[in-house]
Amino acid sequence: MKKEENSPQKFASLSQAHQAMGLPQPQHPLVSLINGSHTRVEPVRLPQYHLLSFYKISYKPKLSGKLKYGQSYYDFDEGGLLFASPGQIIGSNDNEASVCSEYTLLIHPDFLLGYPLAKNIKQYNFFSYSTNEALHLSAEEKATIMALFKMMEKELSSRIDDFSQPVVIAQMELLLNYANRFYKRQFLTRKAVNSDLLQKLEEILDHYFADEKSLIQGIPTVHYLSEKLHISPSYLSDLLRSLTGQNAQQHIHHKLIEKAKEKLSTTNLTVSEVAYALGFEHPQSFSKLFKTKTNLSPLEFKRSFN
Repeated sequence: MKKEENSPQKFASLSQAHQAMGLPQPQHPLVSLINGSHTRVEPVRLPQYHLLSFYKISYKPKLSGKLKYGQSYYDFDEGGLLFASPGQIIGSNDNEASVCSEYTLLIHPDFLLGYPLAKNIKQYNFFSYSTNEALHLSAEEKATIMALFKMMEKELSSRIDDFSQPVVIAQMELLLNYANRFYKRQFLTRKAVNSDLLQKLEEILDHYFADEKSLIQGIPTVHYLSEKLHISPSYLSDLLRSLTGQNAQQHIHHKLIEKAKEKLSTTNLTVSEVAYALGFEHPQSFSKLFKTKTNLSPLEFKRSFN
């Protein structure tokens, strides 16, 4: 019984989501923009935990993710955007769940079929960010996003014709591109905080190899590192890319090569022993990665020190 109470509510269609919120049926079965400030006295909200079969973009007027680092504050109080993709469970037990959305855009994947955005939307990593990684907006950024929501609202509430779908999709794409730009800014304004995370990441990797966890657990994964840092894998990759130019997987590979060079140049371990010590199941995989990154085979590199 307890398990059933904690299980997320599933919404297979936009109509089901509207019904759960006590709203009229959407004008279009595949896309809906809900203005929380206009629909009722109480702003609309979805159940605390829910599983969607569509994309969700929501603007919340207040977010609890403003960070303090030393004597400085990063990001803004004006609220921000949260993104969710089909199949993602969203919701939480904290106070964030009680903050209602001012705007909520729901997009069924079928609405995008036949348009480049159907494929390109998967390239926006922020759809898999967690709630504490929401996009915090400055006053100017908020004005831009609100203008786009209002344009979509006007278009969707007008008479639907042959131009409605391409126009709305173009507006969605513009909103996503602005979100991408604003996330890049967020990485910069949190640079001190992110540099601290980078230092913690290095410490985690150093301890991982020093404690020889690689012998038991294998090569450290992006998921393992993100769990240790309490951030999502996609956010970790984007954060690292903004700081180092490498995603999380590339950063792991860089660390592996560093450790491999150290062992090959300072120990009597064979190439196979080095491979196993670093967590590789097969020495051939290690040799291939090493050659790709250094233009030398591990054996050639080792011989250069003898």
